[in-house]
Amino acid sequence: MKTKVMIAFFLGIASFGLAQDQLNKTAFDHTFTHTVYFWLKNPDSQSDRNLFERSLKSFLDKSKYAKTNFVGTPPSATRDVVDDSFTYALIVTFESAEAQEAYQNEEVHLTFIEECKDLWEKVVVYDALGVDK
Repeated sequence: MKTKVMIAFFLGIASFGLAQDQLNKTAFDHTFTHTVYFWLKNPDSQSDRNLFERSLKSFLDKSKYAKTNFVGTPPSATRDVVDDSFTYALIVTFESAEAQEAYQNEEVHLTFIEECKDLWEKVVVYDALGVDK
């Protein structure tokens, strides 16, 4: 009985640790955002899109520095002020500008660039520091 209680106790601690790690990975961090827009050369090519998405997902899953991320495609614009000309949007958050700088030289980031650089014709990046509330 005592052994079962101890096992349950340690499993509970382990689950809490995993839940905290997941929460830390999914909670939007307002410190630093890195927003990237990609225009693929062949946006109608399903094989290009598959390669891009697979490589991007692999890189984001393995990044030590990217805290949260969002990958999306443009909806049809209904207002003149909305630019829907890009193929993919990426928003990544970081706990600091230094973490974002380390991410730029991270091996998984460099691998993504190497694997996909021939797929895009244009990339635009917007970085922003959070405004204190």
